[in-house]
Amino acid sequence: MPASKNMLKALKQLIEQSPADQTEALLMTEDSSLTRFTAASVHQHVAELNQTLILRVVLGKRVAVVTTNLLQPSSLRTTLEKAVSLAQVLPPNPDFVSLPLPRPILEATTFHENIHRLTPGKKVRAIQEARALVKEKGADLSGAFSHGIVEVAVLNSLGVETYQKYSDLFLHLIAQNDQGSGYASFVSRDPDQLQIESLARAAVSKISKGKAVEVPPGEYEVILEPDAVQELLAFLGYLGLHALAVQEGRSFLCSHFGEKLLDEKVTLYDDGLDPHGLQVPFDFEGMPKQKVVFFHQGVARDITYDSLTAGRGKKESTGHALIPPNTEGPIPVNLFMEGGDSSLEEMIRSVRKGIYVTRFHYTNVVEPMKAVITGMTRDGTFWVEDGEIKNPIQNLRFTESILKAFSRVKALSGERKICTSGSVYGRRFITGTVAPAARIEGFNFSGVSSL
Repeated sequence: MPASKNMLKALKQLIEQSPADQTEALLMTEDSSLTRFTAASVHQHVAELNQTLILRVVLGKRVAVVTTNLLQPSSLRTTLEKAVSLAQVLPPNPDFVSLPLPRPILEATTFHENIHRLTPGKKVRAIQEARALVKEKGADLSGAFSHGIVEVAVLNSLGVETYQKYSDLFLHLIAQNDQGSGYASFVSRDPDQLQIESLARAAVSKISKGKAVEVPPGEYEVILEPDAVQELLAFLGYLGLHALAVQEGRSFLCSHFGEKLLDEKVTLYDDGLDPHGLQVPFDFEGMPKQKVVFFHQGVARDITYDSLTAGRGKKESTGHALIPPNTEGPIPVNLFMEGGDSSLEEMIRSVRKGIYVTRFHYTNVVEPMKAVITGMTRDGTFWVEDGEIKNPIQNLRFTESILKAFSRVKALSGERKICTSGSVYGRRFITGTVAPAARIEGFNFSGVSSL
């Protein structure tokens, strides 16, 4: 369901006819497919075709946003009338300056035609092959396999006119038997990059023979796989690496710019144009993505902006606006952590006593200003002793400051992985975090999980 030239032409005419001071149209089309499967069967296959218009109008400093998927000419006019009427009664936003002016957008490869070859039948056959492989190892397989095509167009009355087409797929696998469970994941824009057999082997390799033992809560040296590191990075970005959190005085970076907050091995940035990640050349205001370095060798540097927070701070947008209406701020969604000079195997050999973590789940915020979060380990938690993985342990609850954890980094792997939470709830727009594995000293586990 392409964003047709006629549709874009209709939106340009709508903007030209708008009585508002400024008008913006964000058009998103989605062709999305999700397959869920358990040990017994492929139990769910759902697909969605949708086209959504998000119209933003400005009257002075009054800003209104209206969303619709009724895109006939008469419906477009009605939507504009509703948006203008709403803006007339809303209170003014004193921080609003203007919608953004157009800026050059760099080209990026975000769509692969071979996504069309991922039919439901081919996905089911791939799942069956993976299930058979795992079955040979005495385990069952469950998970989710999703792919989609997304088109994004942004136009405004100041001359912004951008368009991009995206393909994506993600696969989450959980191998499980009565001894435990293992996890593996994959995300890409290119279906040809998927190696489902090696992914299934990775998931089943996390299931060790023997019953999981209980380890008491406390501080332990840990080795975190990239999926676990990604969870920490995502919360760090959400809590404090963007301008709204800083401007509202709720970021852990407030009054700490230029200070060394993390270990010098940690360099963290956001870059929508880095081809090692899932490229996104512009944001949902049509502004080009800029590379923003949050920490350089542990030192706090910069934050992300959208047009609203940039206007308030007398800065320029860094191209990090999310889908309006957005009350959470310009949260970075293309995070990268630089790798180190170690490997997963070398990190394991270096640990005398510690814990190996595949991933975290059910993670929530405890203290935003200190970046303290809590959650549980899942699908592959092991005891490491004298440089070897010894046995599985019962899942643990952790309660830890992400800042403190990253200030105690002992090693990072040179190899990095693209990770994603891969949610398809709400509008589809898959992004990824590129993360290494990490060895961290003194990571706090606050309890034993019954899950």
